[in-house]
Amino acid sequence: MGQRKYFGTDGIRGKVGESNINPEFVIKLGWAAGKVLAGRGTNKVLIGKDTRISGYMLESSLEAGLSAAGIDSGLLGPMPTPAIAYLTKTFRSEAGIVISASHNPYYDNGIKFFSADGYKLDDDIELAIEDMLDKPMTCVASDKLGKATRINDAAGRYIEFCKGSFPSDLSLTGLKIVVDCAHGATYHIAPNVLRELGATVVEIGTAPNGLNINEGVGATSMDAIVEKVKETNAHLGFALDGDGDRIMMVDHLGNVIDGDQIVYMIARDALKNGRMQGGVVGTLMSNLGLEIAFSKLGVPFARSKVGDRYVMEMLQQKGWAIGGENSGHILNLATSSTGDGIIAGLQVIAAMLRSDLDLHDLSNGFDMYPQCLVNVRYQDASQDYLAHADVQGAKQEAEAALGKKGRVLLRKSGTEPLIRVMVESDNEGHSSKWAEHIAETVRKVAN
Repeated sequence: MGQRKYFGTDGIRGKVGESNINPEFVIKLGWAAGKVLAGRGTNKVLIGKDTRISGYMLESSLEAGLSAAGIDSGLLGPMPTPAIAYLTKTFRSEAGIVISASHNPYYDNGIKFFSADGYKLDDDIELAIEDMLDKPMTCVASDKLGKATRINDAAGRYIEFCKGSFPSDLSLTGLKIVVDCAHGATYHIAPNVLRELGATVVEIGTAPNGLNINEGVGATSMDAIVEKVKETNAHLGFALDGDGDRIMMVDHLGNVIDGDQIVYMIARDALKNGRMQGGVVGTLMSNLGLEIAFSKLGVPFARSKVGDRYVMEMLQQKGWAIGGENSGHILNLATSSTGDGIIAGLQVIAAMLRSDLDLHDLSNGFDMYPQCLVNVRYQDASQDYLAHADVQGAKQEAEAALGKKGRVLLRKSGTEPLIRVMVESDNEGHSSKWAEHIAETVRKVAN
């Protein structure tokens, strides 16, 4: 079972109709997961999805495979990833399944699993599912087949959970907030949470049609919300991605606030109010300025590999609560068992209200080192382009030029066929120059 064959850093993901995201494979995946989970005492799982048109097909395929393994399914419909983690716990289900490709385009999709306690499945269970996938599919006797039921009050339950994470002595009354739901799974959740807490809400990205998820909106396309915040004179805006587990924010001047700044604001507020548990976990991509800022506060800071599952692992190892990625995955184990964009946004707003500062002033706690990130698409996943002599030479050339005033990070994306080139230094021109130099070398090698 050693080497992973199907699961990546965020479940199984790919283009619909190709690779492993097709009905035949997903039926087998449902069966394999059902067999493994049944062997651990599971009787029922929850299934939720985002708004991609392929979600209907994959939901039915998973349901069929689980039924063949004798597992009942509770169908949640379109729901954010963190909602599925929460509902898995509250419904006392043994596992939850999310059908989503997060921030990817509509033609991609993916499947990931949560355990009964709302955390992502342990590696040994994922590996056991992979092992089962290589075995012939069977079917339980007719009287042992699993049943499927539709859960109709899931959205209302999760809305109340999000509202309950916001301090009861505070209110959003008087705030105008733009919320961008990326035409994704939060379209019927986030605006209602904010309105019910008292805010005046301006919506964008809340009209999913199955094909427009993340298209020009959401946490990976910030231009739309920046313009809407300025156009409506809103106090702030926050943009979620397609499955609602990441957030980026915008202040009243139209400045984008990234995940590093959000983590800093949440952690500093926790420290100020005596709620800090140990230190903060970032990733290899976290800004050097963030690390320096936490050092000045006396807050320990550690870096994990890129990916929210690795942030989570390090938090659990250290017994800390707060961590995140600059891409907007924010974890606070005091409030949620997984990254939750809506709840992270509410925590920032609570910090604003407690400090009597607007988002612009609250986010100015540290100096961001200029980072330049360039993504290079590759074709052949079997090739280790990063080990190529030309790529390593370009990397070493950049590191020598930057010295101690910068750093270089090259890595493969865990969710897309991309090589990410990141250069960070105290000079924006230097960061951009060397990132482009390395990226051009990768392009020549990979294409």
